[in-house]
Amino acid sequence: MMRRTQTSGPGSTIALSRRRPGSRGVEPFIFNTFNTIFMIILVIVTLYPFLNTIVVSFNAGNDTIRGGLYLWPRQFTLQNYKAVFASGTIYDAFLISVARTVISTLLNIFLTTMLAYTLSRREYVFRKPITTIFVLTMYFNAGLIPGYFLMKDLNLINSFLVYVLPSMVSAFNLIVIRTYIYTIPESLVESARIDGAGDFKIFWRVILPLCKPVLATIALFVAVGAWNSWFDAFLYTSSKQELSTLQYELMKLLSSSMNANSNPAVSNGVGMEHATQVTPISIRAAITVVASIPILVVYPFMQKYFVVGLNVGSVKE
Repeated sequence: MMRRTQTSGPGSTIALSRRRPGSRGVEPFIFNTFNTIFMIILVIVTLYPFLNTIVVSFNAGNDTIRGGLYLWPRQFTLQNYKAVFASGTIYDAFLISVARTVISTLLNIFLTTMLAYTLSRREYVFRKPITTIFVLTMYFNAGLIPGYFLMKDLNLINSFLVYVLPSMVSAFNLIVIRTYIYTIPESLVESARIDGAGDFKIFWRVILPLCKPVLATIALFVAVGAWNSWFDAFLYTSSKQELSTLQYELMKLLSSSMNANSNPAVSNGVGMEHATQVTPISIRAAITVVASIPILVVYPFMQKYFVVGLNVGSVKE
């Protein structure tokens, strides 16, 4: 009996292989259970602040001061959004922000990708020193005052071009796109050259279509940065109202609501007899929702490319 239990053969090997999945079947179940619970908690922690902001934006300002708002407004109202859109300048500022975001994103993507392709070519003699110069700009900055005087000397003060020209090329985006181009097989470029294609045609017909994932990721980063930017409008175009951006107008609205009265409740000037009071907290919540909607609308269409683009450099040929 002892020899039978100790001897091994094809039958015993099959028996052991059949027992192993059963013996380890509990471990995947425990891992999946804890992983699911952790992800649910993470989703709740991530989404709750934004959901609470939406609730506050739809709640009466005076009632918001009491606190205790969670997932549903106690006193539903639209006065917070009416206060945000009460100024007629908000619509023109919205158009300026849209134009700035679209133009800046397209120019940054096209020019940065073209430069990244040039610096990725091993036959280009000056690719290393030029890359070093761009990398240095990521670590060293002249500062706010020299930057302002530079824009002034270039006659960009109170000009729409001040939103576009300084952001045409990004050193960080350049490194990311160049790294992605390195993963494209060199045989594709050589085949295009054999067919008689020049550098620009190779860039336009071969490189650019194959870079869609990383370009979508970079485009999202550039668009969010351009859409949320307000400080450059404050520095360079604050004296010209027709060039004001949406974020700058919302910032001015928030500042005025906080400084209008020592009392935290500030009247929005709508229906003085039955006006619903708004507070800086409720105005801030409404501003956050208004500023976030365009990005939330665009993101689902770019999510597929965004997820792929985040894996740049993780898989090598």
